[in-house]
Amino acid sequence: MIVDELPNSSVRERLVKLPPLAYGPLTLPSRYLLSPLAGYTNLPFRRIVREIGGVGLGTTDLVNARGLLEGKGKTLHLVETCPEDRPFAVQIFGSEPIVMRDAAQLLEGRGVDSIDINMGCPVQRITKGGAGASMMCRVDSTVELVRTVVESVRIPVTVKMRLGWDSTQLTAPKFAREFEQVGVAAVAIHGRTREQGFSGLVDREGIRKVVEAVEKIPVIGNGDIRSIADGERMFAETGCHGISMGRGALANPWIFRQFVEWETTGQYSPPGHFEDRLALLMRQFGYLEQQRGTERAIVSFRKMAHWYLKAMCVKAHLRNLMQSARTRSEFEAAVREIAESGPTRGTRTGVLPDLVIPVPSGPVENW
Repeated sequence: MIVDELPNSSVRERLVKLPPLAYGPLTLPSRYLLSPLAGYTNLPFRRIVREIGGVGLGTTDLVNARGLLEGKGKTLHLVETCPEDRPFAVQIFGSEPIVMRDAAQLLEGRGVDSIDINMGCPVQRITKGGAGASMMCRVDSTVELVRTVVESVRIPVTVKMRLGWDSTQLTAPKFAREFEQVGVAAVAIHGRTREQGFSGLVDREGIRKVVEAVEKIPVIGNGDIRSIADGERMFAETGCHGISMGRGALANPWIFRQFVEWETTGQYSPPGHFEDRLALLMRQFGYLEQQRGTERAIVSFRKMAHWYLKAMCVKAHLRNLMQSARTRSEFEAAVREIAESGPTRGTRTGVLPDLVIPVPSGPVENW
């Protein structure tokens, strides 16, 4: 099945005429990027979306720069990669320029393709230490930190940020101008403030102001992109050069391939059906098992499996069966029952209903 071309083809025509998306000397395979998503954008997930195709750049979960330098096991696990995981970026966070510089140099030595500085995380445990979105409240020291990192490595350095701390401090355009001057290769903008968290609507006009604030570097639009139509609106209303997706990719790992198909042909194939998703689930679990061993893989895969099975319209008691598995045999038994039962709606090889992955709610300070 092929989905028809979207009504507004002018955006696609503009994208086709643009040069390939590049972070300085690093040319990306596409303009459709995998956003950092805490707990999900690990190596096994990056591997399966790359195998499907269309990913321009994969980025890790946010990595504590100090923890990286101290060689903490959990932190080192976050930056694991493989030859197929290219191009590959690591997103680091921290508030101390020297620590961030040393972490960037360590990563360059490990062969990372690009380093991303996190200035967008709204979570209290990150911002209270002066990192994440709180960096947007300190112009001079933040620009100096970014300059320190940029000048310490030869690989491209990018920054991901929000529009500002709150509606009275929409500082992203100013930061983008400053960052371009100190050599940042690109900026990615989530179209909300820190105060908003994930509430309300993405402010695409705010992202457009960031695009207009820079002269040459690409701006990546982010936030609420769950479909081709969402991406088309982001491009149309902001003029951004690329888009990044986190929860949209979690709900639909085929979304990057769909975007490339749409850009190049005006049409795109549907996402995977029940059988495709079950096979993908098993392949991703297999990669995780190789990386962490069976017992740890079964436990750590539970939250990812939950969203796979929700997207596959699997009965609740069968989802719970997988969640309670503790051994390989129990895991395999749950998979067999799920395979035999099939989806509660639609067919095994038909298009499944769209899944929306929820975002954290309530006051940001309580996250």
